[in-house]
Amino acid sequence: MTGPDREGHGPVRYGPPAPDAGLPVLPALSDVLAAAADAAEGEPPGGGPTLREAACGYWWRRGLRSRPGEVVAASGAQSLLFALLGAYGGDVLMPRPCPAWWTPQVRLLGRPAYHVPVPAECGGVPDPVALLETVRRVRLEGGRPRLLLLSVADDPTATVTPPEMLSEVCEAAVGEGLHIISDETWRDTVHEPHETVLVSPAEMYAEQVTVLSDLAGALLPSSWPVSVARFAQGEEGAARRARTLDILTALGAVVPAPVAAAAAHALDEPPEITGRASEAAALHARTAAAVHRTVVAAGAVSRPPQAGRHLYADLSPLRGRLAELGISDSMELEEHLTGRLGTPVPGGHRFGDELGALHVRLDTAPFLGATAEQRLESLASAEPLELPHVAQALENLRAVFDDLR
Repeated sequence: MTGPDREGHGPVRYGPPAPDAGLPVLPALSDVLAAAADAAEGEPPGGGPTLREAACGYWWRRGLRSRPGEVVAASGAQSLLFALLGAYGGDVLMPRPCPAWWTPQVRLLGRPAYHVPVPAECGGVPDPVALLETVRRVRLEGGRPRLLLLSVADDPTATVTPPEMLSEVCEAAVGEGLHIISDETWRDTVHEPHETVLVSPAEMYAEQVTVLSDLAGALLPSSWPVSVARFAQGEEGAARRARTLDILTALGAVVPAPVAAAAAHALDEPPEITGRASEAAALHARTAAAVHRTVVAAGAVSRPPQAGRHLYADLSPLRGRLAELGISDSMELEEHLTGRLGTPVPGGHRFGDELGALHVRLDTAPFLGATAEQRLESLASAEPLELPHVAQALENLRAVFDDLR
């Protein structure tokens, strides 16, 4: 999605990318990549030992014991999720809303994607009662529900799943024989890391969970696509990993050697990497809070953002004024807000929500500045919201939303 072009309403190729950090590449990462630029041999499918060992260290520091033989890496989250879905088989369930890139992977495999409503308190996971009802309905209709996709720190809702809710969801899923793929791309972008408890499903049901992480979430620029997956220990995990490697090999979804070197360095988390990640998370947290205040003041509904570089807003309370403007669904709302704000504002239909629901995702990177210099200034500032370019962008947002009252 690159703008208000009406052609971009439908095709997958026009779907919105994940929220970007909007910051220049860290020089230390560029140096590592440049130093490996003359590597003559490529990485093997699934990643070389250095990259996989670095991924293990990353997960060990988060309480998930891992060994290199239980890890794979691929050139981007889409190809890795596609391989995981192909390796596990069966019908797939996911929350509504969900990341825009999940559903196309399922449909490319010729399988149905069953969207289950999220609970009131958060996104990223299905409501446990609705999940059980959906599983039983699918089975009655002859389906084979086998997989549940979820994200404990979520795109598009920017929420973090409370541990007690996650426990209920995982208990329901495992009880129905579902394997869980946990997308933990955004776990290192939590806005209040000392106050927010983020738990991985793999900490609860180690043998029934595969963890997926796109390093563009917090560690690498999105232009260097690398994702990693952690499989359960034991024979079943090893068999699924082997099938995943077969599919990645067939796809040619290998990580280029220079990018693999940079990814391994980032996964080792030296101070310059963790420092930039923490600073970026704090900047986006403050910006998201300001955007949230503006949206709610205009009468829209939005859960307070807890992670990521975005928030998800429900403009249905403004339906009357929107109708006066000729806006009756999220497609028209997307076009209107994209045109007024001059930056992509994807509608909820992109994330599996009903077309008639007036939902949009607002990304925070566009508020940080129009140039690399302005965005670095925002990152370095003790009061980024008071910088002229940030304040002006927020004022433009306020004016647009005030017009919707």
